[in-house]
Amino acid sequence: MPPIASRDVAVIGAGAAGLVAARHLRREGHSVVVFERESQVGGTWIYTNKTEPDPIGVDSNRPVVHSSLYASLRTNLPREAMSLREYPFVAKKTGHRDPRRFPGHREVLEYLKDYATEFAIGELVRFDTEVSRVSQGENGKWEVRSIKRKEEELHLDEAFDAVVVCTGHYTDPRIAQIPGADRWPGKQIHSHNYRTPEPFQDQVVVIIGSSASAVDISREIATVAKEVHIASWSTSNEEDQSLPGYTNIWLRPMVESANEDGSISFPHGFKIFADIILHCTGYKYSFPFLDTKGIVTVDDNRVGPLYKHVFPPSLAPWLSFVGLPWKIAPFPQFEFQSEWIAGILSGRISLPSPDEMMKDVEAFYASLQASGVPKRYTHNMTGYQFEYNDWIATQCGSPKTEEWRKKMYSAASLGRKERPETYRDEWEDDDLVSQAYQDFTKQSSCKGECY
Repeated sequence: MPPIASRDVAVIGAGAAGLVAARHLRREGHSVVVFERESQVGGTWIYTNKTEPDPIGVDSNRPVVHSSLYASLRTNLPREAMSLREYPFVAKKTGHRDPRRFPGHREVLEYLKDYATEFAIGELVRFDTEVSRVSQGENGKWEVRSIKRKEEELHLDEAFDAVVVCTGHYTDPRIAQIPGADRWPGKQIHSHNYRTPEPFQDQVVVIIGSSASAVDISREIATVAKEVHIASWSTSNEEDQSLPGYTNIWLRPMVESANEDGSISFPHGFKIFADIILHCTGYKYSFPFLDTKGIVTVDDNRVGPLYKHVFPPSLAPWLSFVGLPWKIAPFPQFEFQSEWIAGILSGRISLPSPDEMMKDVEAFYASLQASGVPKRYTHNMTGYQFEYNDWIATQCGSPKTEEWRKKMYSAASLGRKERPETYRDEWEDDDLVSQAYQDFTKQSSCKGECY
């Protein structure tokens, strides 16, 4: 083996991905500084009732609220499946904690705080510090300019061997392109700025989208709204499909246009008059601080070129990304990616040549195109996240994904589809839970709480 090297590494962000990256980088022997714009760890899991002044998030100069949590949000994965492998997400027996298997967002934040405490990651974090620029200098070092948010005149420029970007991708809203929406007189809002249902009292609401946030928010809004119409490409062109169990929710095909008279047009000439359009349409990847001289770009939500969603071939391993994929169990994947990055930076693990990595990227993009997968779905890992994780595990010489975790993820996905109202409180995979806890008890971090 080549000699093991220690690097100076900057980690951007102290959410789940940044905490895990910092943990694995330091364990590998690297010197780590984590830059975090907020005053605590947790990233997107820090709830705030603050919203942005631009409700749909198109004003690039708006003051940005990082988190997109709504007050009632619960996880859509059971705690065992989303658990970090070396720090089990178990229900705490002390304090005012949420013991539910599908806990609320506050419990996830407490879990991340516990993780940071367990591995003393907080001492690596510079809080209230926003990174304004990351670029590579002529000497190959990465120059990081940061601003102490409470002392905006204080800029600090530092050099690092490597930068790991862990800023998440649930902050910059994507908006549905609806013909006529700019002239429609009603109110538009993105789910990024949704917190509670009360503002929708007695309103007629059109929700654009049908993924997890749309499912949860539509049901919650329906408790106070006059009507809720869920418009998505996945709904057939039938004019009227009421949602079973609800008297005021309808499933609609995608909106054709928004009109100046306040109406919303659907296929076959069907119209409704609505008060609010709520965009549950996802988010854009955005790295306004990152200057790679055009090497890394975001094109229709494809961050690239990236080898295995992590390394830009010509800048590897000195620039990397943790946490870009979606439709996954994120926390354990952060561990795989972070261990891989840490081992490569130390010289313990090798990467292919830049040319070989670029060929792999091009082949991946070609396969997506041949399969008719839109570019914006480049980082969607539906159906192959565990194959991907296990490939990285092999590179690292680490154990692959537990079989119970794979089966539990599938069971939760099926439950969300078949029983969206009840799957969080009723399940049929207790055998998998038992297997998970057998694994958890092997971790020293459990300290008697994993039974």
